[in-house]
Amino acid sequence: MERAIEIVERLLEQHGPPVYVRNQIVHNAHVVADLESRGAVFVSELDEVPEQALVVFSAHGVAPAVEQEAAERGLDAVDATCPLVAKVHAEAKRAADAGDTVILIGHEGHEEVVGTMGIAPGRTLLIESADEVPDLRVENRDKITYLSQTTLAVPEVEAIAAALKRRFPMIKGQGADDICYATTNRQAAVAAVVDEADLVLVVGSANSSNSTRLVELARNAGVEAHLIENAGAMRAAWLANARTVAVTAGASAPPRLVDEVVAAIAAEGPIEVVERRIAEETQEFLLPQRLRNCG
Repeated sequence: MERAIEIVERLLEQHGPPVYVRNQIVHNAHVVADLESRGAVFVSELDEVPEQALVVFSAHGVAPAVEQEAAERGLDAVDATCPLVAKVHAEAKRAADAGDTVILIGHEGHEEVVGTMGIAPGRTLLIESADEVPDLRVENRDKITYLSQTTLAVPEVEAIAAALKRRFPMIKGQGADDICYATTNRQAAVAAVVDEADLVLVVGSANSSNSTRLVELARNAGVEAHLIENAGAMRAAWLANARTVAVTAGASAPPRLVDEVVAAIAAEGPIEVVERRIAEETQEFLLPQRLRNCG
C-alpha cells in the first residue's frame, strides 16, 4: 500500500499535476483526499483520461485488457499493483496456461478480484463462501488450482479451502498463503488482544476489505467492534462501559489517524496507553525502475 502511494507522490513531484489514477490508489478516503489536493485525479475508467496522459494503475491490479487499452490509446501507464497481488496474477496465468480451472476465493466486485478474474476470464470461477462449493462445475476435477484475494480473513479462506479439498482431492493451492502479510499481521494483532478488550475500534474506510475483516474478526469473538474513518466518527456512547479499548487500523490507514483516535479517547477521561507489537513489517518492494532515482 505504501509503495503505491509513494509511486503517485513521486510522479506528482517529477511530472507535476495532473497525474491520473485508475480507481482509488488504495482504499482509504484520507489518502485519496490528500493526493487529490496535490493534483492526483482519480477515474473509474481509462476513457476519462486524456490521450497521451500519465495514468497509474492502483495497488489492486488490473486485467490485461486494461493494460492493452492503455497502450492502444497511447497513455503513459505506470503500474502500482501490489507485488503480492501481481504474484496471484502470475499464479492464475500459470495455472490457466497449464489447462487448470482457476477457482478464486474473493468478494465479487472488489477491484482486486475484477483484475485477477481478467487474467484468464474463460478459465476462472469466483467463490465467496464454502456453501457455494457443492454447486461448482469444473471441466476436469483433476486439474484445478485455487487462489485467494489478498485481503481476506485467514479463517475465511481456510474454511473455503478445506471445503474445496474435500470435494476436489486433487486441487492445488497454498491455503491462506496468498493473503497479504500486512493483512495477516493485523488479523493476528486483533486476535492477540481481542479477549482482553471490551471494545475494538478499527480505523479504515468502508470499502477497505482488510479493514472490514478486522471488524468481523472481533465481532466473531463476541466483542463490540466498529469501523471508523477517523476520530470524528467515534461515539462517546461506545466508551461508556468499556474499560479496555483496542485500537487498530487497516493496512492503508495513515498512522496519524490512529493517534488521533487515541487522543479522542483520552479526552473522555484518564487512560493508560499500552502498545502491543505482534509483528515487525520489514519487507520492502522496489519502485518501478523509472522512479527509483527520483525524490
